[in-house]
Amino acid sequence: MLMPILQVNSEDIPEYAIVCGDPKRAAGIAAQLDNPRELAFSREYRSFVGTRDGVEIAVVSHGVGSPGAAVCFEELIRAGVKTLIRVGTAGSYSADHPAGSLIVSTAAVRTDGLTRQLVPEGFPAVADSEIVEALYQAARQSEGIVQKGITVTLDVFFNGVEEFPHKKFKQAGALAVEMEISALYIIASLRGVRAGAIVALDGYADADLAAEYDPNTNVVADAVQREIQAAITAVVTLAKRQA
Repeated sequence: MLMPILQVNSEDIPEYAIVCGDPKRAAGIAAQLDNPRELAFSREYRSFVGTRDGVEIAVVSHGVGSPGAAVCFEELIRAGVKTLIRVGTAGSYSADHPAGSLIVSTAAVRTDGLTRQLVPEGFPAVADSEIVEALYQAARQSEGIVQKGITVTLDVFFNGVEEFPHKKFKQAGALAVEMEISALYIIASLRGVRAGAIVALDGYADADLAAEYDPNTNVVADAVQREIQAAITAVVTLAKRQA
């Protein structure tokens, strides 16, 4: 069956998928798998499949923001994916977690508009605990700061007249902010699959800490490579547990 937006055939999609925002990053992740092949490139959705240690893994980009990403997640699940792991970037809320740190998201604060149209207010966006632990243990095998905790999903990237809610979420204990994880967790819950996410911090979202934003540093690039390897390792670990 052809997925109408992703333009991939369901028979080509395995049970495990790594998703990311950037089509170029999807290509980079796929290049680290064995025998990678590109399936489709439709809009922002670029799809690959490859293997690692005998485990077949899909890699698909979902673009920026929850609505577009949700289309990707829904079609992957309809194609047969049972485990989704997001690999992305986020802004830090703490000086203890500078750019280059990795955060494994245990749950997401739902400030996005999409999930409000899917589930009632107050319904939690929570990661699968087994995925969280697999990602955390895999990430800790590399150098650098690794933490797990609550992240915030926010629709807006640039300032308007409304104040960003970063201060209150930082005070509540959130670690970082990004734009898609709550959609991933809510859709996974609705569709009966499991999901997790790991993000590389590319700067500070907190106004008291923020300097000029530059996500294109070597520190961030190295962290992205570390999280990619953690995600691939986690998938293989999870697949072998199920075998």
